[in-house]
Amino acid sequence: MSTERRAPLDRERVADTALRLLNETGLDGLTLRAIAKELDVKAPALYWHFKDKQALLDEMATEMYRRMVAGVVLDPADTWQERLLKANRGLRAALLGYRDGAKVFSGSRFTGTDHAHEQEAHLRAFTAVGFGLVQAVSAARTAHMYTLGFVTEEQGVQPLPGERREGYDIGERARRMADFPLAAEAGKVLFDDYDQQFEEGLALVIAGIEARYGIS
Repeated sequence: MSTERRAPLDRERVADTALRLLNETGLDGLTLRAIAKELDVKAPALYWHFKDKQALLDEMATEMYRRMVAGVVLDPADTWQERLLKANRGLRAALLGYRDGAKVFSGSRFTGTDHAHEQEAHLRAFTAVGFGLVQAVSAARTAHMYTLGFVTEEQGVQPLPGERREGYDIGERARRMADFPLAAEAGKVLFDDYDQQFEEGLALVIAGIEARYGIS
């Protein structure tokens, strides 16, 4: 009989296992039964920690956020534009680390107040340079939503870096759309070089915030 002691089953261990499995199965294939099998426990044991799959997704999103924040270094001297750039670049990088990462993160509710420290710091930085609170929230939310939407679409084409879904061959698309030359050429912009696409879009969002609120 083995005397090896397993790590206790807790929320952190379940969420960490679920995030590892996510890259293998994708969101649709991630089930409580599959997670329980990976943990070598019966599925009902998970319900002591999570009442349903959405509760687990909330914890997974929270853990993704913790890991993201640990990898993003903000300087108190950063301008508000630099804070938005760093925060959203960090968010995109974190989401791209997981298959369907953007889908897991979108619509999930953080399970604690881990995010409050960073949110408070962002809002203080924005209001200190002239944003009203509503304006600061709107600016941060708009950039955040842009990033979530962008990565959702990006992962629809490239589920993980280096992968590409069938049907997104740019040359084949151009041949099929030969009668629509501008639309055919647009495929090179829409479905390639996502790093450049993201940076251009984020620059447009920030320029729009500057123009809307008159704060540069």
